[in-house]
Amino acid sequence: MNLDGKKFLVVGAGISGVAAAELLIRCGRPVILYDGKEGLDIEEVRKKSPFLEQVEVLAGELPKEAVEACDVAVLSPGVPMDIPAVEQMRAAGLELWGEIELAYAFEQGKVLAVTGTNGKTTTTSLLGAIMEHAGLDVKVVGNIGVPYTSLVSGTTKDSVTVAEISSFQLETVHEFCPQVSAILNITPDHLNRHHTMDNYRQAKERIAANQGAGQFCILNYEDAALKEFSSKVNAQIVFFSSKRELGQGIYLDNGKIIWAWDTKKETVCHVKELKLIGMHNYENVMAAAAMALVSGVPLEKIREALVTFSAVEHRIEYVVTKRGVRFYNDSKGTNPDAAIQAVRAMEWPTLLIGGGYDKDSEYEDWINAFDGKVKKLVLLGATREKIRDTAVRLGYPENDIILTDSLQEAVSACFTHAVSGDAVLLSPACASWGMFQNYEQRGKIFKELARALEG
Repeated sequence: MNLDGKKFLVVGAGISGVAAAELLIRCGRPVILYDGKEGLDIEEVRKKSPFLEQVEVLAGELPKEAVEACDVAVLSPGVPMDIPAVEQMRAAGLELWGEIELAYAFEQGKVLAVTGTNGKTTTTSLLGAIMEHAGLDVKVVGNIGVPYTSLVSGTTKDSVTVAEISSFQLETVHEFCPQVSAILNITPDHLNRHHTMDNYRQAKERIAANQGAGQFCILNYEDAALKEFSSKVNAQIVFFSSKRELGQGIYLDNGKIIWAWDTKKETVCHVKELKLIGMHNYENVMAAAAMALVSGVPLEKIREALVTFSAVEHRIEYVVTKRGVRFYNDSKGTNPDAAIQAVRAMEWPTLLIGGGYDKDSEYEDWINAFDGKVKKLVLLGATREKIRDTAVRLGYPENDIILTDSLQEAVSACFTHAVSGDAVLLSPACASWGMFQNYEQRGKIFKELARALEG
């Protein structure tokens, strides 16, 4: 990808946009930084980085002259592709890149990339830990919270970039081509952004679009959409399965994770050796292990990393036990399918805190997955009535539903109704926006509230 002679319009003044602008400025590329937020304090934006002191920063309505002065627009992940400002850029003939695409233009080493509706962060973190344990120079970037553009300058021919890539980020890739990609699963999410499941699925599939025969794509054999997609991939397919033995690939067999490859079968580990709990996490382990194995990491190094790895913060994270009641923080369960996995992982009668921002999700499958395990459903946020009505329609006892106005009230209600041997699980099945800055803040507040309880 040739960047010579191009002028860049970086769209979005958040962490991704600032990192993208910094990279371009350090490389001597002309940059305009733009954010559509009216009334944005431009001087506060400049304080985010010394590199922005001399850069033109624009906010609010996008001037026509700024668009006409640029060749490429670098869109932050939070910028939808169908807003008027992006339509203006498209009409003016600008190339539309994402922050991931920009970073990839500077990548010097190997890239391993993970996407999927659920499990991305755990799988990415685990894969990064495996690669680090194997003694490699590893950069863990992307949707996990570290902009790819912030670390790509430090890559070398010997480094490995492990990237968590969201559907938002995949909308704007063109030449991005990981040596190993993985799609963990595809279930409904972000339909307020993508509008249809087809659009969402196609965005996810772009992670493998540029791969060829010398590369690998790791797919979930038990996901019907991915099984169908496998016939369209040019890379070598490696399946993982939690339900059946595979002739070639990685699978779960009576608690053992088995790697079958080139007529050999080897045991990676037993799930009882893992600190992670739940079938969905065993799938994450299989995906990460497969990615490492096809990258040439010795099985023994992978095993050692797997059995020492702890849960990612905010993903079925054990917090504290008070009066015999266990508290688990699954604030990253921002859609129904992720929340289903958290409920399934609970081994105790559970008081479940759910609700939040409405992403046009449906909650039937989530509620049907309670399977007698959820003794109280404590709801908050914009979706609380929608979830309550769905639960009652499906036969969940209305007397066991509690509507609250805050997370503090929700935690207090759970503790009041819990007895020793129960679990309290924050797994909202909804985004955090409207009540919290992000799911991380929601999870941190939950942990503070739980730890502050008496007993």
